[in-house]
Formats: sequence, C-alpha cells, structure tokens
Amino acid sequence: MNLYMITTKLPSAKTEDFVKLIPKQRALVNKLMDEGKIMQYSLAMDRSFLWITISAVSEQEVMDILSSFPLIHYMKPEVNELAFYNSVSTELPKLIMN
Repeated sequence: MNLYMITTKLPSAKTEDFVKLIPKQRALVNKLMDEGKIMQYSLAMDRSFLWITISAVSEQEVMDILSSFPLIHYMKPEVNELAFYNSVSTELPKLIMN
C-alpha cells in the first residue's frame, strides 16, 4: 500500500445543498477510517481547506475513493504520493499491568 496526501480548497460560500451533504460525508469518512483506507482527515478552522491522507494501491484507487465522497462536486483535490508518513498516535496508551 502507498500513502497519498490529498489537499483541497472548499468553497467559501457554503450553500444549503453543501451543508446537507456534510453528515453523509462524515459518515463515509468514519467508515473509510474504520476500514483503514483514510489515515487522517483534517479541516481548517475557517473550514476553507481540507487535508486527507489515504492508504491505497494506486492513485486510481485514491481517485475512486474521492469520487465516492458526497462533497466531491465542491472539491478540486490535489493528490500527492508520500515518501513517508510520521505521526503521533492519538490512541490511548496501552495499559501495563504490574
């Protein structure tokens, strides 16, 4: 599997149609995260920019995943393959029973 960083600007004016799609977008993102396809999904505080890290075999698979997003018609994603991906885990530390 390869890792890809997707960056996309979101529209500054959020239409009613856009806002109605947000719950479907979040549900799909959560599902893809549970499946291990999306590694990271981040939204800028002003909601103008989105960053997504996707694990996929190819850039075509990334495009297939992105095309399933309910909000894809409001996005112009830029896809870049990553050489590496380092992060600090946000999971709870493992318990050590003494």
